[in-house]
Amino acid sequence: MKCTPYKQEIKMTEELMNRINELMSHYPEDKKKSALLPILHEVQDAHDNWLSTELMDKVAEILQILPIEVYEVVSFYSMYNQRPIGKYMFEFCHTSPCCLKGTEDLMDYTCEKLGVKVGEITPDGLFEVKGVECLGACGYAPMMQLGDFYKENLTEDKIDQLIADCRDNKIILHDK
Repeated sequence: MKCTPYKQEIKMTEELMNRINELMSHYPEDKKKSALLPILHEVQDAHDNWLSTELMDKVAEILQILPIEVYEVVSFYSMYNQRPIGKYMFEFCHTSPCCLKGTEDLMDYTCEKLGVKVGEITPDGLFEVKGVECLGACGYAPMMQLGDFYKENLTEDKIDQLIADCRDNKIILHDK
């Protein structure tokens, strides 16, 4: 795993550790690794929505697995972030059904509106645009995920409204 130049304070609070222990308790003692995905979600949520190498190493230590086992999972799934991200990550599905419905043009439009390229964070730290693999909502293409929620049947007008709502702090990102 390549070390990132980003520094992250590791905050394994009592509340977070209690949640991790609860998640591990759902599995037999010799199968704690099965809790890896939900634990990564909890740890990422508690650390500004990204996971540094050091934080992944901490998860490996807690689960008593090799760090590479955590790195493999984090690098495979787009839901885990390996660097700081914008507060509002516009994750556009860019598989065939969405592309046929214009998602690439909407990604370009969104990037132009925000003044960034895909993968860049706006100078105010609010926005980032990312292409991800299938989000499983092909019937509602083009679509994207924003936090825990899907935004479907997208148009330029809907993108404009989402950007305005984000700037006005009207968007809820998580259902917790």
